[in-house]
Amino acid sequence: MATEYGQGYTRMDRPDFRATDVEERRRHRVPAGLRAPIEARTWRELTYTVLSLPIGITAFVFAVTMVSLGAGLLITFIGVPVLAGALAACRGIGALERTRARVLLRMDVASPEPLRPRSNGLMSHIGAVLKSGTSWRNLLYCLLLMPWSLFSFVVAIVFWTYGWMMLTYPLWFWLFPMYGGQGGIQLYSDNGHQIFLDNPFEIAVTAATGLLVTLATPWILRALTTVDRLMVHGLLGPSQLATRVVELESDRGVVVDTAAADLRRIERDLHDGAQARLVALAMDLGLAKEKLTEDPEAAARMVDEAHGEVKVALQELRDLARGIHPAVLTDRGLNAALSALAARCTVPVQVDVDLSSRPAAAIEGIAYFTVSELLQNISKHSRATQGTVDVWRTEDRLMLQVTDNGAGGADVSAGSGLAGLAERLDAVDGILVVVSPHGGPTTITAELPWRA
Repeated sequence: MATEYGQGYTRMDRPDFRATDVEERRRHRVPAGLRAPIEARTWRELTYTVLSLPIGITAFVFAVTMVSLGAGLLITFIGVPVLAGALAACRGIGALERTRARVLLRMDVASPEPLRPRSNGLMSHIGAVLKSGTSWRNLLYCLLLMPWSLFSFVVAIVFWTYGWMMLTYPLWFWLFPMYGGQGGIQLYSDNGHQIFLDNPFEIAVTAATGLLVTLATPWILRALTTVDRLMVHGLLGPSQLATRVVELESDRGVVVDTAAADLRRIERDLHDGAQARLVALAMDLGLAKEKLTEDPEAAARMVDEAHGEVKVALQELRDLARGIHPAVLTDRGLNAALSALAARCTVPVQVDVDLSSRPAAAIEGIAYFTVSELLQNISKHSRATQGTVDVWRTEDRLMLQVTDNGAGGADVSAGSGLAGLAERLDAVDGILVVVSPHGGPTTITAELPWRA
């Protein structure tokens, strides 16, 4: 099953459309290829490339000198602190390079994981520096920066200077016959023949070539700085393991908050709903017991009302239990549970579940409550006349897709229930994609990991 997101509506139909988008389009009527040579981004990237060479040479010389000195002195105790100091200095260079990338490349790279020495002693800090993978990745960056910066510097300067020189050649070629004693730039020379760019056609071709080179230079700079971005991100940023740990810590916090909120909701529903109703029922039965001998008819009416209250309380307890974990989901799986959800929806909903086996109970529960939340949104907010629920498996992912023909306009960033739903899915490495242009239709796709 495939769905083309975004089909059928324009950029102005997006919920996050702003008037400044129109201003930005008007301001950028000049094609990107023509305005690139004078854009601020191009000048920032050129500055970054030019600065990389002296910084790279300095970092390379320092790293090679200090690491070689430390390695040579490892036979004595002095080599250990010297090597640790070199690595600590490389970490400082890495911090400066992240700042330079942030200012000139507009690249925000998070700081790597900090050192965690076991104690406050000097040897503990030295050991932490030597054991840290970040220290050695920063050292590798210092060693790689010089050869790459030398290459990128030469390429950038050659294309930049020759492009503008040839483009502006019609403005200054007169300097050659006036002061140089020749017709123009010498293109070729041997013992009996010389070629100068001196006639109008050759001058025009030179300027046209310069224009092409000048227009191509910004894209060459972007290609060169792309490698710099990869180096900064891969060697100076946090490691994949550290990033994953931070993600798991964040997901754990979301799961804990969600569980606490669910417990509060269950307690509130029990206290304000079934518990209050049962207390009132006990009081009514007590009054009926007192009136049983004095006024049997009134007692019978009170017992009949109490019987109705019992039915309502039982229904509330069933709904509450279904909100915790429905029995039909445990017994019969997603197909039957989602069909039951669709039957209770105020809008006709067609359910199609194409699963050859059942996922893990936790994933199955999250999928159930995701569809339940989305169907409630359809009932309350969409003004739809029909909806569909499709569930299928793609490799190791469980896919859910809920669509309706309502008014649209759903937005995860608006702080609605969809935002909380997206956080719950993200806590288990899931994804929520919402496509809901104003006027509809709305297509919400949820992706969950398949865990058997």
